[in-house]
Amino acid sequence: MFERPPTDERLRPRGNRNLSQYFVLVMGVVYTGLGLYLLLSPATFLSLPSTPRRILGVLLVFYGIIRFVRTYRQNLRQTNDE
Repeated sequence: MFERPPTDERLRPRGNRNLSQYFVLVMGVVYTGLGLYLLLSPATFLSLPSTPRRILGVLLVFYGIIRFVRTYRQNLRQTNDE
């Protein structure tokens, strides 16, 4: 009779979703890069003292890594396993 697509395909349609997955991955890399730049940049950048600049840099690096890994696990690894 009428064959419905699997639930996974109905809930996560292909198309623009793939573009947003890659955008989130790129943003994870951008956050990590910005954090590294803050850690390695001269003290005159953003006119912040060195301690808050380092704390902000470390937070951005960790946030970027967490965001990248979480997106990779949720979206890209599932599509490669199928």
